[in-house]
Parts: sequence; structure tokens; C-alpha cells
Amino acid sequence: MISFNQASVVAHDGATILHPVSLRLTEQRISVIGANGSGKSTLARLINGLVEPSSGSVTVHTGTGTGTDAGTGTGLDTVADGAAVRRAVGFVFTDPSAQLIMPTVIEDVELSLRREHRDAGARRAAALAALDRFGLAGFAERSVHALSGGQQQLLAIATVLATEPRILITDEPTTLLDLRNTGIIGDLLLSLPQQVVIVTHNLELAARADRTLVVSDGRIAFDGEPAAAVAHYRERVAAQ
Repeated sequence: MISFNQASVVAHDGATILHPVSLRLTEQRISVIGANGSGKSTLARLINGLVEPSSGSVTVHTGTGTGTDAGTGTGLDTVADGAAVRRAVGFVFTDPSAQLIMPTVIEDVELSLRREHRDAGARRAAALAALDRFGLAGFAERSVHALSGGQQQLLAIATVLATEPRILITDEPTTLLDLRNTGIIGDLLLSLPQQVVIVTHNLELAARADRTLVVSDGRIAFDGEPAAAVAHYRERVAAQ
């Protein structure tokens, strides 16, 4: 579960990016839609501490029994328990090149596993298993820059999921992809055992979630059943 308690974000110049939000996100598949600059990416980045609330709080209830989450039901605070939150909540960016930083495919996954596997042999084996899971084992020694856009996004997801986070946040994961790879990535995200939050402009993908949030001008404009949320968003766009 993800809890927002009157969480807001105010820029250094005093502009409000996200007005106070209170939410309890318990569904396994949650989509977030809205126009560019609406605040939806800021909302998503609050969940793993990439952005800290200016007021209020965000907590992640992982059920792992660690940190302040241990037996208290209070969850991990994204500010006070930042390191633990980032281990529990994986984040996939719009552009995979923002997080693929090693020369080869296998090295990139190994880098993400350096904390979980101190032994180099165990780390290599775990990285290969992660690549095999996503059909990328045959590209292990290839340069990350030689992969197609869809393969790079798959690798970015594999790199994050290799650490077995409890929650996965994806910020417009299909924006740079063609129709075929959009379908592949969408199907993958919706099949994962993790709780998944998908920020997206792809309304077809958004409609396949269990719950959809519509963000507008830094506020939650609609929160509910995906088809109704998408219809609400289309009406707002048409009215502008």
C-alpha cells in the first residue's frame, strides 16, 4: 500500500507543483494520466523519494517487516526511511538511457545487484537469470547502445526488477516506443507480481489498470474506475 497524507510539492520560486494530496493506493495496477505539466510525474516521484514533499508525507507499506515498517503498520516514510524506500520501490524512467550507464547489458544489471550479491560469480549468475527472464540473455555482452528502443526499455525494467522491489513505478514507459514494443512493454508491466504504478499518455494502457488517477493543474481531478477516468480526461481535453 502507498499512502499520501496531505502531501504537497512547492518549487523554490513558490509555485505549487502539487497541491495537498491524500490517497491510499492498495490496488495492484494503478495508472496515472494527465496533460504535460499537470503534476503526474511529480506525484509518481514522491513514492520512491526522488521528490520529497514540501509538506505532508508519503509512506510505503511493504510488508517486509524492516525499518519502521516492522510490526507497526506505519510504513516507510519516503524522507525518514529514504534508503529503505528506494530498495522497496523501483523506478523506471521514460528514457531508458537515463538509467543504463554501463558499457554492456550484463554489466548494467550487475551494477544494480552489487548490494544484493557481494560475490562476483553470484552477481553474474543473478544478472544472467534476470536477463533470461526478459528474453535478453542473448544480448548479455552487447553494448547497451546497440539495442533497439524496445530492448533498451526491457533492459531498464529488467535492471530494476533484478533487485526484486515490492513496488514498481514507471514514468511514461512507452512514450518513445513504436506500436509493437508499446504492446510488449504494456503486457509485461500488467503481468508483474509487484504493485505497479504507470504514469502514461497511452490511454489504452491506462484503461487496463485496476484504478486510474487523473491529475490536472497539480490536483487529483478524478480517482476511480479506469474507463470512467479515461472518459473524464477526454472530456476535459475536448473542453479546453
